[in-house]
Amino acid sequence: MKILVYGIGAMGSIYASLMADAGNNVFVVDKWEEHINKIQKSGLEINGASGHKIVKKLNCYSNVPKNEFFDLIIIATKASGVEKASFELKDCIRKDTTIISIQNGLGSSDKLTKYISKNNIILGVADGFGASIISPGVIHHNAMKLIRIGEINGGSSSRLNKTLNIFLKAGFNTKVYENINQLIWEKFICNVTFSAPCTVYNCNIGKLMKTKAFWKVALGCTKEAYDIAKKKNVPLSFNNPIEYVTEFGSKMPNAKPSMLLDHEVKRKSEIDFINGKVAEMGDELGIFVPYNLMLSQIIKLRENSFQ
Repeated sequence: MKILVYGIGAMGSIYASLMADAGNNVFVVDKWEEHINKIQKSGLEINGASGHKIVKKLNCYSNVPKNEFFDLIIIATKASGVEKASFELKDCIRKDTTIISIQNGLGSSDKLTKYISKNNIILGVADGFGASIISPGVIHHNAMKLIRIGEINGGSSSRLNKTLNIFLKAGFNTKVYENINQLIWEKFICNVTFSAPCTVYNCNIGKLMKTKAFWKVALGCTKEAYDIAKKKNVPLSFNNPIEYVTEFGSKMPNAKPSMLLDHEVKRKSEIDFINGKVAEMGDELGIFVPYNLMLSQIIKLRENSFQ
């Protein structure tokens, strides 16, 4: 298979390395030239959950290569980079090209369909999947539990099963779901609970949950996101959001949300697609969401000082 991974930060690097190890012809694109140059010169070094390896069989680019077409494209940027990715990728897509977008938060699929047909798109949700960049060309793979994939409009398809097999052969624990949007919303509620609160209080998930005042604020964010889901008639697998996010967080007390990791290196986060998205939807629906509104404003104020 000819595969392009657009955005080889921490997560994208794991997708690229395992896909290449499985014998696929993998192209990688990233704007971080120091990272790309190091991979091109010395290979992509991976440590952690998927073992230690140096992957040298990657075709590296800082821009989408011209006159190349792909069987599968994995968009692994932050949600804020999806619209730009879709614009840059639109000319290397055939009718039978499958694009899978795997991001946190809500709203990135709307950005994707601005330039790319829904007929080419499937969505993914990463569950218990973590990685971090140690230095240019060096990635630590923290964990890899499950990749869930589904058609953007729901249901099943032959291309969905084909994509499933590609991921399984590369070593990813992957499952197909007929209602991927339900799973996206369920993960979104967890992201809302932990992302901005951990970042504002500068703590991991365990400390957030153990500190009464912090956890009260986090659960305020949870309830607001849940109320919006119910208002929008989103089907969910649970009726008790507090119990759901508590169980989710208790499994990873030492983890730090990607938003906090971004702030630790003075990098702008995906706030507009997580807690900021709750604030946006609350305004649209006339629902008061003070916790998410306040935290998202604090995050944005901090990010105004980032380069």
